Amino acid sequence: MSHKAWMKTVPTENCDVLMTFPDTTDDHTLLWLLNHIRLGIPELIVQVRHHKHTRVYAFFVTATYESLLRGADDIGLRKPVKAEFGGGMRSFSCEEDYIYENIENELYFFTSQERQNIIRYWLENLRAKQGESLHNIHFLEGQPIIPELAARGVIQQIFPLHEQRILKRLMKSWVQAVCEAQPLGEVLGGAMGGVWGSQPCSPPPLIPADEICDYFGVKIAMYFAWLGFYTSAMVYPAVFGSILYTFTESDQTSQDICCVIFAIFNVIWSTLFLEEWKRRGAEFAYKWGTLDTPAESIEEPRPQFRGIKRISPVTSAEEFY
Repeated sequence: MSHKAWMKTVPTENCDVLMTFPDTTDDHTLLWLLNHIRLGIPELIVQVRHHKHTRVYAFFVTATYESLLRGADDIGLRKPVKAEFGGGMRSFSCEEDYIYENIENELYFFTSQERQNIIRYWLENLRAKQGESLHNIHFLEGQPIIPELAARGVIQQIFPLHEQRILKRLMKSWVQAVCEAQPLGEVLGGAMGGVWGSQPCSPPPLIPADEICDYFGVKIAMYFAWLGFYTSAMVYPAVFGSILYTFTESDQTSQDICCVIFAIFNVIWSTLFLEEWKRRGAEFAYKWGTLDTPAESIEEPRPQFRGIKRISPVTSAEEFY
């Protein structure tokens, strides 16, 4: 109930990530962690709130636009470039921030998913210094603090807050729309077909074309792109199999022949399906800026990793090595 109760509250203005604690958490633990976050991650804005129904405390976490820009530079967030500077997608750089689309607009440059991803990256990489401890928890030098506290139950949960306004629009234009195209945007070969059809059609007028990717991120958007394509492709074996079943005689020989024909059809269909999806998936990956991104840079940093801080000879950014 705690998780659902927090999601129904009206959060602090511009809150992106919520961190909750058990109702048995003492003030010393809250102040210790709050102090470490404010000193270790000065980019974050943290406000402490108490939920009167569940009697638990929570940290409402957000960051200023300037801080998020520096965070985007740290994680190499890929953003679209203005046409006069070559277009396409490029890893964000504060030194050349003027070349990116919508950089002047604080409200629309970052999606909520990108803001939350930057903040989570900072939180998961808050490292302990030598000899630090909290009650009976003794941290090793360079050990991530927040993942360790979450594993031990000191932190109850950390989750991004939904935007109810966008969720309501998605509910009407995506979840409840049966014969409409999914709001995944157009790819090179045309718009992606809806769940129940493969014909290109315009995205819903109430919702941007890339709303799934903008709100949930590339991984989830790619999953639903595959799911819609797969469901549409299943129409062909379903129709062919139904026709074959209808005209199959009742004798064993006729059934065996139809079974072989249907098996051959499935082999051809599955081959064409896989090859077509490779093309579609590559188009979406190019469109969303992950086609030439190494897999390890898309995944979140492994919180158990311990190392020494250094300046990366490749990106010139601070990293653990």
